[in-house]
Amino acid sequence: MKVLVVCTGNSCRSQIAEGLIKNRYSEFEVYSAGTHPETNVNPYAIRAMGEKNIDITNQYPKLVDDFIETEFDYVLTVCDSANELCPVFPNTKNRVHKSFIDPNRDSYESDEDALNIYRETVKDISEWIDNLEF
Repeated sequence: MKVLVVCTGNSCRSQIAEGLIKNRYSEFEVYSAGTHPETNVNPYAIRAMGEKNIDITNQYPKLVDDFIETEFDYVLTVCDSANELCPVFPNTKNRVHKSFIDPNRDSYESDEDALNIYRETVKDISEWIDNLEF
């Protein structure tokens, strides 16, 4: 099974989903990408995933266009913007969309507040993945 997860910046939601899917389905080939990728994975996403014993420190943002010609069983979009801007993948069998609120903010009340927001995002995406029928 080959899966691509797409969001806008490929720094939070799609990286979290990539890590969760890899952790649950070690036999899957999983990638993530963004329509406008950031330069790094968000450190709060890394920390929140680390609390679940899932290491995403070696993941990095990638441009979705780099995967256009790749054959996938599933392309998953995890934000409305990516769903709207995501190119057509002619070699994809299934495309599934579920929008998650972007945990990235201009400011947080505290470091703990930020981490709590990312923990909630990990929980929400994890529950969604649990219910996907790959």
